[in-house]
Amino acid sequence: MLTPVVDDDGAPFWEYAAQGELRVQTCADCAEPRFPPRPCCPHCQSFASEWLPVSGRGRVWSYVVPHPPLLPDYAELAPYNVIVVELADAPRIRLVGNLVTGPDAPLNSLPPDRIRIGARVQVVFSSAGLPQWILERP
Repeated sequence: MLTPVVDDDGAPFWEYAAQGELRVQTCADCAEPRFPPRPCCPHCQSFASEWLPVSGRGRVWSYVVPHPPLLPDYAELAPYNVIVVELADAPRIRLVGNLVTGPDAPLNSLPPDRIRIGARVQVVFSSAGLPQWILERP
């Protein structure tokens, strides 16, 4: 399984995720949330930031179901989904992940025909600290 490449700007995101918390970098001056994490606020150009918790609720903004040929580690799991989630309490923030049936469920645990644009989702965390998503109403 692929693991994220952690840089200095994004390290806090992964540290909180490992603790089961979804937080986004937010400008400490203008309060604008931003993702991906970066040193400077694109809204006000401040370098001050903090990591604020978000509800972990959102909606499926887009998705794709990749089919072979794939990366070798994922070929056995096809077809599986990759979704883009628009966060409910930070709608300009969109996170990429997988829609699964529960924490640590396989990437192909939810049939692709169950996925709908606009479906409400909630974050869960794998034992490796990766954010994944489940349907709010299965």
